[in-house]
Amino acid sequence: MKFGVVVFPGSNCDQDAVDALELMDQEVVKLWHKDHDLQGCDFIILPGGFSYGDYLRTGAVARFSPIMNEVIAHANRGGYLMGICNGFQILAEARLVPGVLLQNSSQKYVCKNIYLKPESTDALLTAGLDQAAYKIPIAHGDGRYFADSDTLKALNDNNQVLFRYCDATGTVTDASNPNGSLENIAGVTNKSKNVFGMMPHPERAADPALGNTNGRLIMDQILKAVLV
Repeated sequence: MKFGVVVFPGSNCDQDAVDALELMDQEVVKLWHKDHDLQGCDFIILPGGFSYGDYLRTGAVARFSPIMNEVIAHANRGGYLMGICNGFQILAEARLVPGVLLQNSSQKYVCKNIYLKPESTDALLTAGLDQAAYKIPIAHGDGRYFADSDTLKALNDNNQVLFRYCDATGTVTDASNPNGSLENIAGVTNKSKNVFGMMPHPERAADPALGNTNGRLIMDQILKAVLV
């Protein structure tokens, strides 16, 4: 499988994603935001960072980058697409996943390790995860997931919630919610379950040299599901 990592002006986690994928022995290329060619990639990743300086709204300008025409077409054809942190914000702006990402309830940038509870039992990214909780870093100022009541009901009814913020035991609590997200939601998928958005950074917890490989366990699910 060939991966493509899109680089926008202001992206700063693109190399993290490339490094994590190369640790997994995957072919990966960087795709520049002005390109119109996905170079035959099977799986596209929109990385974290501050695309276009996060002006206007987070992800709002990047959503109109030239390459997003190809990315959106790829997703609409059923191709796999994942947005991490700022990438999740771009997916929401492009209406490729439900909901929006608002400023953290604390009105502060939050950078720390948190715990995630996998939720969806049939989404590619979470179906094979069997730990109660995964320790993954976050780094964002606008990560508060919000959606109206009808959208929330549809997400829950359709098994589209990928992760919820939880404590180390896997218990979802208000205290374990780092940004005020509704229902502790940390990641969602689209209705077709080929587009995945999450605020935490699994690519930053994929190398043993960093002392945490819980993120690698999450990213491994991509390969286990696709390559079966």
